[in-house]
Amino acid sequence: MKKVAFVVQRYGLEVNGGAELQCRQFAERLTKYYEVEVLTSKAIDYVTWENEYEQDEEVIHGVKVRRFAAQRRDIEEFDRLSNVILQFGSTEKEETEWMRRQGPYSEELFRYIASHQKEYFAFVFFTYLYATTYFGLPLVKKKAVLVPEAHDELPIHLGIFRKFFLKPRAFFYNTPTEQAFVEQTFHCERILNNHGAGGVGVDVPADVSADRFRKKHGTDDFLLYIGRIEEHKGCKELFAYFKEYKKRNPGPLKLVLIGKERFPVPEEEGIISLGFVEEQEKYDALAACSLLVLPSRFESLSMVVLEAMAVKRPVLVHADCEVVRQHCVKSNGGLYYGNYFEFEGCLDRMLGNPELCSGMGENGAAYVKENYSWDVIEKGLAGMIEQVGDKRGRRPKEVSV
Repeated sequence: MKKVAFVVQRYGLEVNGGAELQCRQFAERLTKYYEVEVLTSKAIDYVTWENEYEQDEEVIHGVKVRRFAAQRRDIEEFDRLSNVILQFGSTEKEETEWMRRQGPYSEELFRYIASHQKEYFAFVFFTYLYATTYFGLPLVKKKAVLVPEAHDELPIHLGIFRKFFLKPRAFFYNTPTEQAFVEQTFHCERILNNHGAGGVGVDVPADVSADRFRKKHGTDDFLLYIGRIEEHKGCKELFAYFKEYKKRNPGPLKLVLIGKERFPVPEEEGIISLGFVEEQEKYDALAACSLLVLPSRFESLSMVVLEAMAVKRPVLVHADCEVVRQHCVKSNGGLYYGNYFEFEGCLDRMLGNPELCSGMGENGAAYVKENYSWDVIEKGLAGMIEQVGDKRGRRPKEVSV
């Protein structure tokens, strides 16, 4: 069986971020086609890159994981460098140093990739933004697939990425919106790609219970946010908007948050932070909520929006994020806002019209079923890997299971 390496900045059951979780889902599912190995750091925390995993190797759900020590980030120095480079521009040397400090930077990992590359049929790198990809991909560029996880944010406009985005043998995009943005920005449309037909499949647990969540937490009428709780994800604005909405519209409505806190959650009545929860409880929360709210302006796919739609819940997203706005437009499964008064108007319309919400929920579920089937998506990535690994560049007629 052909051996394929998945390279990602963090990996493990404790790591539930978007790109990292997507990588784990693909790695586990593609074991039916390949001998899959994951090459990653020993870090759990993406801020410090502290080497918390002790084992060099382990097997998780049938996937061999090779972990390599990374440099611990000097947060103060990195923040100082980021403020200068992202706001005022810099030289290629300075930007490369920024990427090294962005991390996780692991000489051990890069040496392993370079010295063992002949053992692997192909390499799949997840997300352009981290050192594991930036320094690792060029070492094996002729058989590298990049899952860029790209969106319009400050780092992607650094000069070092103009050459980098021309290096992969192939791109596996999450959405047509992401593909259009990357090709417009880097003029890489001639590079082999999946025409935006990627993303993830959605696996809803068999036993999802809204009542179970409501009884456990004593909540009934609530908005739900799932993801890292940090300013970059729009949480500061969300808190301000929710407090203003409650002041103008008194009532029992609550805001429930699930995810690790990187930004202080206000100690306000009606705002409840649950921290990390297991997958089953997450889906119970989705089924129980009035709607999912996603204030982030920077998403390349948003798995949680698709998960909410899969359990027939409507979504409310930020209009500045093209990807999630298009999910709403194409599915008719949610609304979007650009300022506070649009936020208030959307909530009033959705919360005050149960039939509308029910219809949006049905529309969203149909959209996910049609566009995010695991069978289609995993075969798409496997087909891309086959073409990249084939030195003659031929696309296989079918991927054998």
